[in-house]
Amino acid sequence: MTGTDEAAAATAAADAADDDALYVLTAVLLTPAQFPSVLGDDFPEACAALGLEPYPGGYGLVLGQDGDGARWTVVVDDVSLVAVAIASWDCGMEYDLSPDERTVVAALPGWPLELAVAAPGVAPPHDPEPEPEEDGSVRPPLSPPDTSVWGSAQRRLGADQIALQWAMWRGQIADGDDEDDEESSAGADGRAPGENSASASAPAVPIAPSDGAPADSLEPVPESEAPRATGPAGVEPKASTTPQETAVDSPGADSESPKGPAEAESQAADDLNARVERVLDEVRQYLDSPPPLGRVRSSFAPGGARMLRADGPGWSIVARTDDIAFVLLDDEPGEVVPVGRGPKLPELLEALDAMAVRPS
Repeated sequence: MTGTDEAAAATAAADAADDDALYVLTAVLLTPAQFPSVLGDDFPEACAALGLEPYPGGYGLVLGQDGDGARWTVVVDDVSLVAVAIASWDCGMEYDLSPDERTVVAALPGWPLELAVAAPGVAPPHDPEPEPEEDGSVRPPLSPPDTSVWGSAQRRLGADQIALQWAMWRGQIADGDDEDDEESSAGADGRAPGENSASASAPAVPIAPSDGAPADSLEPVPESEAPRATGPAGVEPKASTTPQETAVDSPGADSESPKGPAEAESQAADDLNARVERVLDEVRQYLDSPPPLGRVRSSFAPGGARMLRADGPGWSIVARTDDIAFVLLDDEPGEVVPVGRGPKLPELLEALDAMAVRPS
């Protein structure tokens, strides 16, 4: 073989290797204790969104582009490897995420999460051409849940935001009488000056990997060209006020006179309180009838407390075991309802923490 032929062969081999490479943009965990909540209320539901079996050991999801720019999600069962990579990247350290082929469960077309980052030097992100499965069916590419309007996905993202920025959200609720006056409202008007709000944070973890991975491995994007991934469309919940975990009597039904603005507002507050009471009743039922895996999760919080997250059909609860709780509802767009500690909430939170799944 002449030198020219050898050079051509080497170039062709390199091009083939590049086509098979995956330029890693981000990675996330899909486990009972940690999963992108935008995908579902619990671990099995999140797995179903990707067409995966809810394996209790969980998965790692690696999102990237191939040499043609196509979006791919590589699912691996080496959760520890992905967890170490995420932790390293989050600390600004380099880590070459190159899972062994034996750990790859599936290579799924598309991305299940919205990313605002792309690999440099390749075509813009796009879905790959569909390929028939063994049975002749065609798997549609993964796509992020619709967050253009308020619904379950937006509600769960709002709960994520509260958990990540608890101090800010807690600061919007007037301190003072949570412990001394158990029948008082959790706040005067539920809003801080300026009605502070925040958009949903990214469900994916930013990365800062090295750029020296072999061409035939999962190949990360250089840190300088890998900005933080963003999550689906942001939510801006507004805090409102509700009495602390006490049943609210329904107003009398014998009045036929038109309701004034004050009466209408009172009726709306009563209706909201009743819905929150039903949510609290549903979450109490979890103590007797365990829900699907991942519906109740517990994570670290400062001061020896735990941050609790519970989800159910149409609702989410975020709470600290040493503090209050916040409730979000599908049928209350953008509203965040604080629930004061009262006489019952501490016991409920303690019981939920005892049954919750925790990061290993």
